Amino acid sequence: MNRPRLAAVAVPLLTCLATLGTLTAWAATGNAGTPARLTAAEGRVLIPSGNDATAAFFTIRNTGAADDVLTSVTGPAGHRTMLSRDVPAGRNARTMAMVPSATVPSGGTLTMTPATLDVMISPPPALTPGDRLTFTFHFRDSPPLTVRARAVRPGEE
Repeated sequence: MNRPRLAAVAVPLLTCLATLGTLTAWAATGNAGTPARLTAAEGRVLIPSGNDATAAFFTIRNTGAADDVLTSVTGPAGHRTMLSRDVPAGRNARTMAMVPSATVPSGGTLTMTPATLDVMISPPPALTPGDRLTFTFHFRDSPPLTVRARAVRPGEE
């Protein structure tokens, strides 16, 4: 092999090896970050006062170093579940709007409340105080997370 051919092969090879070595050192020192690490405690589901829908509320914690996105929720069989939030609809009125997704920030929480994000359940299941329903959260990057919610009357914790 002549020198020009050897140089043509050696330069890309050495560049790849240097890049690989740098990336390995970067990851080994913890600079590559960690994926999202999601957990959720038991939530609350409101005992319905009507026949249209009710809501459930959860707090999802992310102790990882990467954001993740809550993309959907599944709930009890025979009931449609979806992410929703209240939005202004005019003078002192509010309406519900579907939400396609919600970010769970790295090192933070996604807290659902009646004034922010919730899980809407339609039609509402028949519930008495203390009943529990099971929900599964689906994320963009993390595996599904199954959590229970305890039935409470509106205004109760």
